[in-house]
Amino acid sequence: MANPHITVMGLTMAYGDFVIQHDLNFTICRGDVFIIMGGSGCGKSTLLKHLIGLQSPAKGEVFYDTQNFWQTDASERVSIMRRIGVLYQSGALFSSLTLSENIALPLAEFTKLSRVEIQDIVSYKLALVGLAGFEDYYPSEISGGMQKRAGLARAIALDPEILFFDEPSAGLDPVSARLLDDLIINLRDTLGTTIVVVTHELASIFAIGNNSVFLDADTKTMLATGSPKKLLAESSNPKIIQFLTRGEGRAV
Repeated sequence: MANPHITVMGLTMAYGDFVIQHDLNFTICRGDVFIIMGGSGCGKSTLLKHLIGLQSPAKGEVFYDTQNFWQTDASERVSIMRRIGVLYQSGALFSSLTLSENIALPLAEFTKLSRVEIQDIVSYKLALVGLAGFEDYYPSEISGGMQKRAGLARAIALDPEILFFDEPSAGLDPVSARLLDDLIINLRDTLGTTIVVVTHELASIFAIGNNSVFLDADTKTMLATGSPKKLLAESSNPKIIQFLTRGEGRAV
């Protein structure tokens, strides 16, 4: 039996009276590469914000293991957030700091490790993402794909249980996007990390996703949850089929 890591129950997301999505119910299991997918404006990034503590729900609950994230006290919520890492769409690196300094930031702030221990970890994390030897480079001196990988090294600096990605392939060429997909799978397999990815890139969805939720902008709710490949093979919903085939329809 799969072990639930995050459970979403009856979640409604809204800005004031304007409802973005309602009645979301799905489970992200330990070791999943879970895809949040759907067309533009359906609320994918808003859902991510609800999962990582940046926006509170209008209604409903988010559980991390058995802890009710939005009902627990502030200190417990911070404790839960310390167990997650986030790679934002831009990479969100500080341009005035070297890659080494960027990755050392969370380690210096949240641990009591010595400078030497921090540098050892920084070098190890950069090596994990294929950037060994780039410690002293500034973000402007490396490519977009390398910046994404450096951002990922910072996101895993504190060994998070769960990694969240917001459109990780945005702005990358197909080869760099594929390398990032391979890296995500490798991190899941080697570190045992649960991965949650917001994306609309079909190649990534099918290459890395074993579980998903499909959000619909028109009905403002989810249409399905499950493996993307299984949804494509078995769904009878034309919106899901259109999205997963880019409008070309399913092969008979």
